[in-house]
Amino acid sequence: MAAISGKVVQNVFIAQFYQKNRQFGTQYQRDSSAPYLRTLPPFHGGKLAWTDISSMQMRNLSKYQSGFVNQGTVYCNAASSATTVPSLDKVDFLKLQNGSDIRGVAVAGVEGEQVSLTESVTEAIAAAFSAWLLDKKKVDTSRRLKVSIGHDSRISAQLLQDAVSRGIASVGLDIVQYGLASTPAMFNSTLTEDDAFLCPVDGAIMITASHLPYNRNGFKFFTNAGGLGKADIKDILERAANIYSNFLAKGCSVKKASASVKMIDYMAVYTSDLVKAVRKAAGNIEKPLEGFHIIVDAGNGAGGFFAAKVLEPLGAITSGSQFLEPDGMFPNHIPNPEDKAAMKAITQAVLDNKADLGIIFDTDVDRSAAVDSTGRELNRNRLIALMSAIVLEEHPGTTIVTDSVTSDGLTSFIEKKLGGKHHKFKRGYKNVIDEAIRLNSAGEESHLAIETSGHGALKENHWLDDGAYLMVKLLNKLASARASVRNDGSKVLTDLVEGLDEPAIAVELRLKINQSHPDLKGGSFQDYGEAVLKHLENSIASDPKLQRAPVNYEGVRVSGFGGWFLLRLSLHDPVLPLNIEASSQEDAVKLGLEVAAALKEFQALDTSALDKFVQPQ
Repeated sequence: MAAISGKVVQNVFIAQFYQKNRQFGTQYQRDSSAPYLRTLPPFHGGKLAWTDISSMQMRNLSKYQSGFVNQGTVYCNAASSATTVPSLDKVDFLKLQNGSDIRGVAVAGVEGEQVSLTESVTEAIAAAFSAWLLDKKKVDTSRRLKVSIGHDSRISAQLLQDAVSRGIASVGLDIVQYGLASTPAMFNSTLTEDDAFLCPVDGAIMITASHLPYNRNGFKFFTNAGGLGKADIKDILERAANIYSNFLAKGCSVKKASASVKMIDYMAVYTSDLVKAVRKAAGNIEKPLEGFHIIVDAGNGAGGFFAAKVLEPLGAITSGSQFLEPDGMFPNHIPNPEDKAAMKAITQAVLDNKADLGIIFDTDVDRSAAVDSTGRELNRNRLIALMSAIVLEEHPGTTIVTDSVTSDGLTSFIEKKLGGKHHKFKRGYKNVIDEAIRLNSAGEESHLAIETSGHGALKENHWLDDGAYLMVKLLNKLASARASVRNDGSKVLTDLVEGLDEPAIAVELRLKINQSHPDLKGGSFQDYGEAVLKHLENSIASDPKLQRAPVNYEGVRVSGFGGWFLLRLSLHDPVLPLNIEASSQEDAVKLGLEVAAALKEFQALDTSALDKFVQPQ
């Protein structure tokens, strides 16, 4: 690591590359004949991240052309006479960790939210990932590793992509920029074998913050083994802190370095694979969705490709699709299949256009949901039930791994109606996926890992949580129904979830921990949260009206009054989310009162949301 850090300090970063003309931005969304490879005229020169650079210049790089520069100038933080270099602030890199992702504030302007994901911080993180990748791959010096970079539609995307490129190049790795892309496509680029697209790459970085507000951004990292886990992210952030410290302590020197930067429309490969998957499932029919009217809502994220690049080649009608154009301000609704406004928007579009099906994605397309022709939402427990029905038809008896907040009715549906096994695990898509992989390695067959959030991964798809691939599985059912001369639209999907018992009341209340409260006695919110859970567990042990779940991997899950509650500690925040489901408001309140009584002595816990819920209406 010391050698790598020294190299970064001495070399630091290659020149930035700019390109005029943003006309390909809209063209990419609708023009299926756009070429995947174009020559990018090389641009030389540029300034290091912590010098004065126009953010508007950063946005001129076309996402849909390709080119390369084989020799770039590397700049240090020594300013030219015309430029004043601001000092670099100390950064707590570990605070940027969000489970298996990195997230931070990338755009100034929101009160109380200081920018933490600066260009210099980003460069250090990218250099650290590159160093980590070199250690993992252990390749000889005759082969240069390649890293692909993609981003969603956020307004800070281009700025961070250039910073990531500089960080990667500082360690001597080659760079392949994809521009606007989806998170699943980035992982896929480590598996694809196609020299024309410079695949497979050795590592991939997706610049995204999922459904978070416009001022946030972050990174997800992949190798051909899958997404990096929490321990890997912590390792990378610790390396980044060391690299950044060298920036602060030593500065650097101007030097020349060789780096390759190519730009590829990898989404052409990814979308082609999705189209092939549907055609194959339909018996190699060219247009298996011909006559189906399917609407896409991309929420102005990265998922607009699905209409023109997947559905239309399969014969579907996509008129009425909305918010396909990338817009990092997200002016219409949050791109989030769990968001009520987002689901209302796609539902209304389906009904207004009398469509057979509606499909909605989150910002980076690793989550999705659907709406049937009657306007019934197919998300959360219903989406899990639907995917379980499809997978259990293909793999009878298999185990379905979900997160912890799924309903008891879903368990009954999977196990009693479908004949599968429901394995409730922890929140966090990586936790769910890793648990499914572990079960398989232990001899228990599992083919689906899926969260209520819309993250879903299948064994047949390399355990990649891919919102677009989940929708492909739904399209396969539509295509097979059409092939069997069934002409009732999405009813084939709705029929698959018939018999799912759904609660009348389902709420999530967030109980925040005041970290500055004296009750914490200088300890962490995690320790305080665990103490709350332990006390709750002890309180309900002697209550005959309540029964603790016999198998539970997260928090305290209790059944009673014809429903259940789950209190758990958030993965990342000082919050105890409380989920309550019941067959009536009265029973839900009874469960809430049991929790409130057990927690009343914990003064650092803000129970106002729970207090409001249990108050008489």
